[in-house]
Amino acid sequence: MTVTALSDTAAARVHMVEGQIRPNKVTDERLVEALLEIPRELFVPKAARGIAYVDQTLPVGNGRCLLEPMLFGRMLQEVVIEPTDTVLDVGCATGYSTAVLSRLAATVVGIESDGDLVQHATQALAAVGADNALAVEADLPGGYPAQGPYDVIIVNGSVAEVPDALLNQLAPNGRLIGVVLGARGLGEVRLYRRVGDTVSSRALFESQPPVLPGFEPKPVFQF
Repeated sequence: MTVTALSDTAAARVHMVEGQIRPNKVTDERLVEALLEIPRELFVPKAARGIAYVDQTLPVGNGRCLLEPMLFGRMLQEVVIEPTDTVLDVGCATGYSTAVLSRLAATVVGIESDGDLVQHATQALAAVGADNALAVEADLPGGYPAQGPYDVIIVNGSVAEVPDALLNQLAPNGRLIGVVLGARGLGEVRLYRRVGDTVSSRALFESQPPVLPGFEPKPVFQF
């Protein structure tokens, strides 16, 4: 029974990579290997493990979700993570993104504002042997300056804007990637880069994941 279950999930993982990741312009073999290695089913509620590899945003409880694999893979491809990098994973939820990043970078700090999700993430990261990663409870827009500066910051969801608190935690030549909502509420993946005292950004492609808690658009008052 156990062997069959492991075989099924391994096959689903391969199908995710070959059917969703590679066709979406992901060519980094280190990234592909990380996605093949990390068992996504350990990072979702037990009742949802049968759909852990679907090509859509996946709820994991407490109003949170994992990004759809196509978007997640493409974002990591675009931000270019080096083996020596220190990474901040903002909105890590149950820790799946942090686990994948742990196979690509030297050190990963996943932050989450929900204590129950942090506990799940901590247990799951230990289960996959992510010794170079940790999950901590923190206010998402504030980042986690105690472990900064960071070579890479990943934002797992849509934001009305990227706060200065996160951009200020970028190391020289550091990169941040996330989905920023435009004036009409449409999301676009943007890549930010620090060069000296200047941070510039460019749009990459459109996407519409859920908004992260604390990053909602500010209400507009009409008189």
